[in-house]
Amino acid sequence: MSEPIIPLSLGTWPTPVEPMPRLAAALGLGRDDLLVKRDDLTGLGGGGNKIRKLEWTVAEALANDADTLVTTGAPQSNHARLTAAAAARLGLRAVLVFPGERGTARSGNLTLDAFLGAEIVFSGVTGQAALADAASRVCDRLRSEGARPALLPFGGSSALSARGYVRCGEELVTQVPGLRTAVVALGSGATMAGLVASLGAERTLGVEVGAVDDARQRVEAFTAPHAPDVRAADLRVDRDHIGSGYASLAETVEEAMTLTAGLEGVLLDPTYTGRAMAGLIAAARRGEIAPGDRTVFVHTGGLPGLFGHTEALAFAEGMRKFG
Repeated sequence: MSEPIIPLSLGTWPTPVEPMPRLAAALGLGRDDLLVKRDDLTGLGGGGNKIRKLEWTVAEALANDADTLVTTGAPQSNHARLTAAAAARLGLRAVLVFPGERGTARSGNLTLDAFLGAEIVFSGVTGQAALADAASRVCDRLRSEGARPALLPFGGSSALSARGYVRCGEELVTQVPGLRTAVVALGSGATMAGLVASLGAERTLGVEVGAVDDARQRVEAFTAPHAPDVRAADLRVDRDHIGSGYASLAETVEEAMTLTAGLEGVLLDPTYTGRAMAGLIAAARRGEIAPGDRTVFVHTGGLPGLFGHTEALAFAEGMRKFG
């Protein structure tokens, strides 16, 4: 029987919870109704939710004697950046496998990947299945060179890594008595799964970002070891802010980013937290989040990706004020 995985300590816990009274008032909520869980302030490598997952997946890799961390994602992947940061912290090698061909983009997370010493492989393929195959071939190549690679899951998401967000939910229960709803971006699934396992499906609202085709099913699968009675149909999921796709910038997201920055000084990214806040705003406007409901926006980080997002940068340029 294998030994249980003991998580690493890669972040700063618990992350703080802060009030958002001006945004709450703008949405017709009570000034004490809306708070933000600052999982963008987790410390390592620019922060973000992936650190809670990496504490488990990298612990498993080390338990299997890995000396190299390999993972996949889009070129602006926050998970890839933080995998590289974890590798740097632990003295490991990081290899990041991205879709498509190497282009001219060097900004955002790609810049930070370079500072963190990661090796980047542009696979030349598209689609999750083809990218996974490409990553497997990279691992084969590394083994032939004498390395001991561990392939971490897309987005860092698995039933194991969901334990990181079970812990986050436990923090929230302590930090926010009377919590009614936690709103979070739904990408590769384990972040929402951990919150569902600890808070319940009725208290967790996931806002899909378009990262995967089967988000509900992934959340159900990752939740199952922790809360086996939860079914995909039980989940509260908002799919209205994907726009024309994962890499796009929807008008609702433009508004969410602008309101949150202008009223609270809290910066969001266009792919994850911008969409999650757009979902929260929509839920408040349709009365699903009502005055008196204690609501927490789970800020999962991802700000570096803003600087690699062409549409978001063009939108910001159009808002620029000159004296």
